[in-house]
Amino acid sequence: MEKITLFHGTFEKNVTPTYGLGEEKHDYGKGFYLTEQIELAKEWAVCRPNVTNGWVHQYELDTSGLKILDFQGKDVLSWLAELMKHRDADDSRRYRVLSEKFIDKYGIDTKEYDVIKGWRANASYFYIAKEFVRDNIDIDILPELLSLGGLGIQYCIKSPLAYSKLREIKDNLVAVEYEEFRKKYNQRDILAREKMRELVNSDANKVTNVFSTLF
Repeated sequence: MEKITLFHGTFEKNVTPTYGLGEEKHDYGKGFYLTEQIELAKEWAVCRPNVTNGWVHQYELDTSGLKILDFQGKDVLSWLAELMKHRDADDSRRYRVLSEKFIDKYGIDTKEYDVIKGWRANASYFYIAKEFVRDNIDIDILPELLSLGGLGIQYCIKSPLAYSKLREIKDNLVAVEYEEFRKKYNQRDILAREKMRELVNSDANKVTNVFSTLF
């Protein structure tokens, strides 16, 4: 039996993880999202621009018997395909047509998994997805781009079994001050975008093996 400690950052003081809840348009669809890094959870607790303090809830997940899909061990194209299932990287007809083909070719059927683990596609990472589908990024630099953000890996609890193995450590609830951690969140995002744009605009980006050439 292997237990891991995870943190959930939110503006809500009282949280009850419940199967079937969550937004379909989040990175990996409906589910309960957590991270192993408490400092990231603090930033995520105040990432909404509503100027309210947040909370970090600590959980213990018993991973024994769980099927965990780790996108870090998969081709990065599979991760992008998963994003495209739930979030629109562009609003053009071209994108709608090509994204369906892309998902069919590179997507992974996640229905059999209890937990999904992978990058968090907030503003900086979603910048990568948008530029990629516009044919502005060569696939050869995608892994390096993803490493530049430093924006953390998240866990998404998906199945009833996974929810049953998640337990909150209520005594370890942490209050998060908005001004301090919203500033850290913004600084991390700005720095990530600067590094990403620098790489995208460098000679390393050959713009040869691009989105529309992958079918």
